[in-house]
Amino acid sequence: MQKRILIVDDEPAIRDMVAFALRKEDYAPVQAGDAAQARAAIAERLPDLILLDWMLPGTSGLELARRWRRDELTRDIPIIMLTARGEENDRVGGLEAGVDDYVVKPFSARELLARIRAVLRRSREDEADGSVRVGRLRIDGVAQRVFGQPVDGTGAAPAGAIAEMPLGLGPTEYRLLHFFMTHADRVYTRGQLLDHVWGGSVYVEERTVDVHIRRLRKALEPVGVDAMVQTVRGSGYRFSATA
Repeated sequence: MQKRILIVDDEPAIRDMVAFALRKEDYAPVQAGDAAQARAAIAERLPDLILLDWMLPGTSGLELARRWRRDELTRDIPIIMLTARGEENDRVGGLEAGVDDYVVKPFSARELLARIRAVLRRSREDEADGSVRVGRLRIDGVAQRVFGQPVDGTGAAPAGAIAEMPLGLGPTEYRLLHFFMTHADRVYTRGQLLDHVWGGSVYVEERTVDVHIRRLRKALEPVGVDAMVQTVRGSGYRFSATA
């Protein structure tokens, strides 16, 4: 699955240049010109990395970085700051706000791509324990537990509700969900799911997949994310990161 990278910059020419370079390297760029557009893009689907301009209209990139680091949903998303501010105090300020790296304008596409690869590599190493987050679902790979963020009927977290609640999944449903969350937005046949989740050397009837899909959806119902597991008629199943 392509890594989704959010470009937050108020200069369309810079956004287009960066997006072009990202597409050439098989990344999936998403563009935002200000804080409001960035929030909308994140609400649609969490990016794997954010390229954030310091000087934005209204809310500065520095303040956005601070907000995202305080928000449980976005605090673990890597951020690279793009800015013309190259002084040491500015770099320190950005790092203290929680950004992972700092690229000074003007920069070359080659340098930026190298920084992106390095930050994503560090992020993967941090999550080598199998932890993963998609939307309002989070898997703690060390504890092998699943947590979900409940919402009310409007799509907002209900007043007084806990930020996350543990979800009860059996071992097979856990493995199935982990595979789905790390391979979102792709359709898999029942046979492919058997190979990836159960293992090719284990004989299990394909209809067994349907039983565990039903159990998985039931387990996800308490936080209203059971619709993320979608049936694709005539093909199989897909886990939608935006449902």
